[in-house]
Amino acid sequence: MSKTAPAIRPITPRIGALIEGLDLTRPLDDEQFEWLHRAWMDHLVLFFEGPRLTSFEHLALGERFGDLHIHPAAPFVGDNPALMRIHTDASSKRNNGEGWHSDVSADEEPPMASILQIHETPSSGGDTLWANMYQAFEELSDPMQRMLEGLEAVHTANYDGFYGDHAPQRANPEATHPVVRTHPVTGRPVLFVNSGFTKRIKGLTAGESQALLGYLFEHVKNPNFHCRFSWQPNALAIWDNRCTQHMAVWDYFPETRSGVRVTVKGDKPVFKRSS
Repeated sequence: MSKTAPAIRPITPRIGALIEGLDLTRPLDDEQFEWLHRAWMDHLVLFFEGPRLTSFEHLALGERFGDLHIHPAAPFVGDNPALMRIHTDASSKRNNGEGWHSDVSADEEPPMASILQIHETPSSGGDTLWANMYQAFEELSDPMQRMLEGLEAVHTANYDGFYGDHAPQRANPEATHPVVRTHPVTGRPVLFVNSGFTKRIKGLTAGESQALLGYLFEHVKNPNFHCRFSWQPNALAIWDNRCTQHMAVWDYFPETRSGVRVTVKGDKPVFKRSS
């Protein structure tokens, strides 16, 4: 770490921070990475204003966090499936990242981190919002918290036709996860259902499951849990999929928004009841 420590500029008091003075084009030494990881745990999503990373630098940054995750269906850059292509233009039928979700939560071991750099931005719009799922859980009533802590939900992904002509690389995943998971680093409880992948709560009737999930999906939309980031060319975000959700706004049609995402493997979500 240099004599001048990087600066942290919070986006909101609850989630998000802009980091200044940390060069991501160079390998991070242990001290730099420990500093970055602490800031990440504190703010959940970190933003950088550039410069543009090469594919090698982007992959190396992801590998500093852990082994890389391969998306089951998304197109990728070149011949490396770890470089997920994020692209929306006038010919797109849908927008990458639309609707509130945690990345690939239908995997048995959902990714822990996503690192997205947007290279091309529209003239305006194209923001992304993130939500703090620690806060979403904490602001539920005590009886609701206790009920959710004993439940499991089924997460399902159907990628057939989702990415146009690009065929899924493996079968559409499905997994069962606790509705409330314990963050493996902080030990804090996290609300872990999302409208993108969570389809039903096990043990409830269809009507009960639909009603409860509908309430929780609306709860996540509370702006008090959110931060919003306006992308500039070569801006980069690192977010924790274990305790956040996000959604990308498609308000720039027919313009183009394009970038690359590297994703880091996570572990099987579990809930550990506090003593």
